[in-house]
Amino acid sequence: MKYLNVPGLNNSGEDHWQTKWESRFPEKFERVNQLNWATPKKDDWLIGINNSIGKLSSPTILVGHSLGCISIIHWAKEQFSQWIIGALLVAPVDIERSKQDCFQTFSPVPLTKLPFPSIVVASMNDQYASIEKAAKYAAYWGSRFICVGEKGHINAQSNLEDWREGLSFLQMLVPEPQPDYSFLV
Repeated sequence: MKYLNVPGLNNSGEDHWQTKWESRFPEKFERVNQLNWATPKKDDWLIGINNSIGKLSSPTILVGHSLGCISIIHWAKEQFSQWIIGALLVAPVDIERSKQDCFQTFSPVPLTKLPFPSIVVASMNDQYASIEKAAKYAAYWGSRFICVGEKGHINAQSNLEDWREGLSFLQMLVPEPQPDYSFLV
């Protein structure tokens, strides 16, 4: 099982849980590389995601944070890969409410069911999206919804360290091994 991190605006710094997961499990986690982390454009970011997904050769779960979540949703609406088997969507940003001009290329946010299992994780005091908005996103996308209490934007400023709770959410997306009945044939 592999995991592909899709960070949000300005990438995820060294104290962010995505970076810590990559450091702790370098054989399991990779990161999408974007050409411009500071001034994102939807089409450019989708190319970055598609380039990373195009290199996959094993089942992979996407791990998005903030604008990375919205990018994953746009990617899933426009693309497909047999290797993507799920997504953990942490603190999706409310594009329509944002004052960031660069976010407007990501609007409107697709409100269609994802073609793979997913979990939306949100905080009650996230300054970039209300808990109600995150819950609505989860409902539209067909995602399981998890509220983690008051953890801000669930980023480095939330002081989560390597966010073990998030790893447990990620584990919920790992499919159970299927029994092999081929010996019966």
